[in-house]
Amino acid sequence: MQLRYSFRLYPSAGQRMALARAFGCVRVVFNDALRVREEARAAGAPFVLSSELSKRLTASKKTPERAWLGEVSSVVLQQSLRDLDTAYRNFFDGLKGKRPRTGPPRYKSRKDARQSIRFTANASWRITAGGKLRLPKIGDVPVRWSRRLPSTPSTVTVVNDSAGRYFASFVIETGSEEVLPAVTPEVGVDLGLGHFAVLSDGTKVDSPRFLRRAEERLKKAQRELSRKQEGSANRGKARTKVARAHARVADARREFHHRLSTKLIRENQAVAVEDLSVKGLARTRLAKSVHDAGWSAFVSMLEYKAARYGRTFVRIGRFEPTSQVCSVCGVKDGPKPLDVREWTCEECGAVLDRDVNAAVNVARAAGLAVPACGAQVGPVPVPAQRGEAGTHRDPQLRVVGIPLLQSREEVNATATASPPAPPTPPTAPAVTSASASPADACRTPAGHPSSTRQHPPNTR
Repeated sequence: MQLRYSFRLYPSAGQRMALARAFGCVRVVFNDALRVREEARAAGAPFVLSSELSKRLTASKKTPERAWLGEVSSVVLQQSLRDLDTAYRNFFDGLKGKRPRTGPPRYKSRKDARQSIRFTANASWRITAGGKLRLPKIGDVPVRWSRRLPSTPSTVTVVNDSAGRYFASFVIETGSEEVLPAVTPEVGVDLGLGHFAVLSDGTKVDSPRFLRRAEERLKKAQRELSRKQEGSANRGKARTKVARAHARVADARREFHHRLSTKLIRENQAVAVEDLSVKGLARTRLAKSVHDAGWSAFVSMLEYKAARYGRTFVRIGRFEPTSQVCSVCGVKDGPKPLDVREWTCEECGAVLDRDVNAAVNVARAAGLAVPACGAQVGPVPVPAQRGEAGTHRDPQLRVVGIPLLQSREEVNATATASPPAPPTPPTAPAVTSASASPADACRTPAGHPSSTRQHPPNTR
């Protein structure tokens, strides 16, 4: 599979001028080619092919009006025509239903937030022995290498973002040598706003809320921008300050997504998530929080990292009733308001955490092997063994809790041999404490009503 590795560039003043010239030439070639095709469409003429556009580009470089196109590498100009073909292809595929629908290609502007040029292998670019990036007709640009490239890159794209930063994006081809060793755990992930992610094992990952935490700084920078005169140099500086503040928020969010997704992929053999309607949620009063969470980017990272490292990634349908089904007995008790974060199942008496229950149901809907319930569900209490009732100095005699691998028959035998415990109501199963392990919480003792009842299948 192909991946992109981005590194920060620090061009000099002259190199920035050369890059700005290249950005402008690429933009003009793209707009000229788009204008030719739009005029042909308006006149009812056939679609202009890329070969014809390439010939017109070569001819225009010999005219006095477009002679300055020869000051930049011809490769980046040809790649601009390839980008236009890609934009048209995506637009037509969207109309045919082969991909999400996108708008037709539009004209580029020098005021766009992102300017880029792309060099392929035939452009004679390379990485020097001193670690600099040598670009044709631009020079040796210093690079801040944050990691090693796993293989020789095929192309490099130089990007200038709205904050005035320059990046080099390399396309790397990766193989099967990065497949991680197989592991046992499988996890379901429930994404939310109160907690960014809740796992089927009961782990809850807090939501960082990067945009909310930076609101005061962003508000101050935006206020300073609004007070600057239109077209002045100070307004340009203020605009860059606002863009850099937003870039810091986006970088922090991206770093958080990368760390969490890498952790989940490395520690679990299979990961299941729910296909959320982010566009629909972004039209509600929670739009700001939804965009701040960045669920789509996080799920995309999980998907490509699972394919890269040999893991299984499953995306279940968004209409699965994950919050309506009890993860212990499988009974569907209907939808619940968002303020209900914990409830007791009327069928089996299990106390369920809304997010943990949803994460377990996500994993089950994906066909993963997960515990029978969340971390807050507990069975009827079992009398403690004699070895657990006192304190022993001998470490070999010390027993802490019921062993995880102890069978149900051994628990019943121990309960019979122990002194009788006070009777407990059969219709009110107790809830384990917060210190109980998920494995203990998921075990149902013999004689409990839910131990013999067949779980109804999920019909939705």
